[in-house]
Amino acid sequence: MLLTLDLGSSATKAIVWSDAGAVAMGRAEVSTLHPQPGWAEQDPEDWWTSVVAACAHARDADPTRWAAVSAVGFSAARETFVPVDANLHALGRGILWSDRRAGDEAIALAEQAGDVETLRRQTGVVVDAGCTAAKALWLAAHEPSRLRRARWVLAPRDLVAARMTGEIATDVTLASRTGFYSLDGEIVKETAAAVEHLLPPVRDPTAIAGGLRGEAADQLALPSGTPVVLGAGDRACEVLGTGASAAVPMVSWGTTTNVSVPVDTVPVPPPASISISRGALGGHLLEAGLSASGAAIGWLCNVTGRDLHGLTDAAAASPPGARGVVALPWLHGARAPWWRPGARAAFLGLTGAHGPGDLARAFYEAVAFDVARSLERLSADTAGFVALAAAGGGVASHLWIDLLAAVSGLPVVLRRSGEAGSAGAALVAAAATGPPLELERVNPTLVKRYRELRPLSDRAATGVLDLGLDEWSDEWR
Repeated sequence: MLLTLDLGSSATKAIVWSDAGAVAMGRAEVSTLHPQPGWAEQDPEDWWTSVVAACAHARDADPTRWAAVSAVGFSAARETFVPVDANLHALGRGILWSDRRAGDEAIALAEQAGDVETLRRQTGVVVDAGCTAAKALWLAAHEPSRLRRARWVLAPRDLVAARMTGEIATDVTLASRTGFYSLDGEIVKETAAAVEHLLPPVRDPTAIAGGLRGEAADQLALPSGTPVVLGAGDRACEVLGTGASAAVPMVSWGTTTNVSVPVDTVPVPPPASISISRGALGGHLLEAGLSASGAAIGWLCNVTGRDLHGLTDAAAASPPGARGVVALPWLHGARAPWWRPGARAAFLGLTGAHGPGDLARAFYEAVAFDVARSLERLSADTAGFVALAAAGGGVASHLWIDLLAAVSGLPVVLRRSGEAGSAGAALVAAAATGPPLELERVNPTLVKRYRELRPLSDRAATGVLDLGLDEWSDEWR
């Protein structure tokens, strides 16, 4: 038996895997704080307590299999970090990947390199306000005492694994998303200058960080010495867990949506505006990280007073085209494929007859259209794509899977367990996982309808961006 810990932005999941697949699961929520507009922070202690709570739920679900766990592996959110002291005490709150405070620092980094594209080709990262390297510069300028007192700058997985084993390390997939490293893994001194002395050793995802020890073993009710495998970043794990390939890109719906294509070698030159990261078991990922998707639906739940299931059901009841509503889900700026950080969300075509279901459907459709645009950026020959591998919380929604297939015109492949990230973590830890279910969810009528609707979405998106609202949005953000 293997235990995987999926450290997500909103929840931690603990899953026990056998040769037959997932056999026990636990989950614990993690709260995010927004002390200022554009900021996103978490209490690092919650990263550990969520692991303990999720493991307790999984243990209660199947005590016998829990007792047979022989190793622990990780899938983890990337680009979130916190400075810690030599005793692993967090120095303030963790700064999330979705935090957008470092816009000025991102501009400075790009200008120092020449431009954003030059820096992307060097580091693989599209440097914007959410980039780890930019936020490290922000800390150095605005909260320098945190870095002066720090011994390490660690991601949530790094901190949790260190608490389990006493060993400090990160892995190549997380490191490749920080902007601190070149595509060949060397430190880029210009971007890492503020924290180079605080970066942990970089190891392979299959490396054993150490054995579970002391208090951590007691809290998790696992034997002391149980091997802890570093594992990899969430996207790299999802690519493995879905069985994605160069012909079957992975599309993950979570807080945001990501499109990833695994490749053995990086194209020269790489596709424009596409990020490049390291794969969990070799190779690289070509990535398009979109703006808010799950977060946008969550926001709509809050403002309408609907719960997620009720709002999703209402969206499914709205017809294709959302009765004329067109949405742009850019609550935190337009990321892939647009890369306009100052852009904002919008609804077009609203009347008094529209309701929450129409707004939600328009959001779902807008994300699907941005996925289609990103697929076009990822490969000049999208005809080479034969299917999409779906991952993330969105796979629980038939609406999202149907829209993804209809807008792309491609069938959607799903992991049997629905937990692609954890399945990938289990693969990294050398566990067998269940076979995928190939669901041929392409409805020809919907494909035709969304081909008709795509030009309207294109005009709405480019029209709003052409208004130049992002040029003055900082004044009221």
